[in-house]
Amino acid sequence: MIALALLLTGGAATGCGGRATTHHKPGTSHEQASGSVGTLLATADAAGHKLREVPAEGAPEVRLALRPDSEDGWNLQLSVKNFRFTPDSTGGAALPGAGHAHLELDGRKIARLYGPWFHLPAAQVPEGAHTLTVRLYADDHTAWAVSGKPVEGAAQLTAPAPGTPGGHSHGEAPSQSPQPPQPPQSPQSPAPGQGQADRTVTITVRGGKVSPAPARTELRRGERVALRVTSDRADTLHVHGYDKELALPAGQEATLILTTDRTGLFEVETHGSSLVLTQLLVR
Repeated sequence: MIALALLLTGGAATGCGGRATTHHKPGTSHEQASGSVGTLLATADAAGHKLREVPAEGAPEVRLALRPDSEDGWNLQLSVKNFRFTPDSTGGAALPGAGHAHLELDGRKIARLYGPWFHLPAAQVPEGAHTLTVRLYADDHTAWAVSGKPVEGAAQLTAPAPGTPGGHSHGEAPSQSPQPPQPPQSPQSPAPGQGQADRTVTITVRGGKVSPAPARTELRRGERVALRVTSDRADTLHVHGYDKELALPAGQEATLILTTDRTGLFEVETHGSSLVLTQLLVR
């Protein structure tokens, strides 16, 4: 009887304390989850995320390299050490050497990264010299830190005037990577040959608010959904789980057509403002 009671108690504890969800409530910002790794400091980084201090030995490291893309913008590569990207557990508790990265242009966040490669469109970079910074975060959105400073890497970038060929800054020489960069789709309407979508979701972002209010869009596997988004500020759309991105020019409607070839619950989010626009529930 005592053994049975212990088994039942353990089972109940497991059921209540299972793996943290990778999704947060639509329309809200990410909430900080608990984690026992390192020491959570009272100080925060420039973006307001608390620092999670770990010893220098074995701590995560990151370097940023970039090179011009042959068609548009730049391809960025993150070289990490003692760190792995964990997009499936984002929003859960902090795990040693795991999480994601934020990309900043002159101190302004422009993207969240879930892998070593990222394509930066030229439209997101004004003419002139700039500093790109990449910073590592735990799954609970705290910033990994050593000696009170965030774990980050930086590279310099010089953008030419619109229409001027060349003029890109190469930054550090990129190292080898097992997978090629995945550029985001064009911010314009779907190109000829993409076909019509089975469903269209129209979303407006204005003043930091999403209209209509974020909700779940239910789809059948194999359906094509068109995400038509108009934002009052330049931003980047990201479809989690599908790793699809779309540049959002300020005040212009941009459309991303996605074929739902996998089932599950997938968030559609903006990188710059960290807003959840909708959730795609694919059955």
